[in-house]
Amino acid sequence: MKQLKRVSGFALMFLSFSVFAEIAVIVHPSNTDTLSQEEIQRVFLAKTKTFPSGEQAVPIDFDDSVAVKNDFIGQVLNRNSSQIKAYWAKLVFTGKAQPPKTVASDDEMLKLIAANPNMIGYIDASKVSPDVRVVGTF
Repeated sequence: MKQLKRVSGFALMFLSFSVFAEIAVIVHPSNTDTLSQEEIQRVFLAKTKTFPSGEQAVPIDFDDSVAVKNDFIGQVLNRNSSQIKAYWAKLVFTGKAQPPKTVASDDEMLKLIAANPNMIGYIDASKVSPDVRVVGTF
């Protein structure tokens, strides 16, 4: 019976890891920059305001109601939602930065990124359109 519990626990652990969506970080097709995970983190955490080429980088985030946001926070930013809220609260309180503009849907994210060469966002990789360029998947 104990062996069965271990197998069940392992199966549950495996299932919990497999529910994460693959995330695509996207930019305008004219943006030819390549970005490491660390560079993406720096843009989304307001530690830099430019792409490696020197062009302005404007991160776009999802509202808290969009499920892929938590996956992005965990897989790309290596944090959890509580840590991100505390991080932004501190930056806003000290006047150092404002959190990224948010959107409420995949379509809105795709339209914004496709229309502006300075924007960077993310989306469930299965929803990427030809109107954007993927700079990283996680």
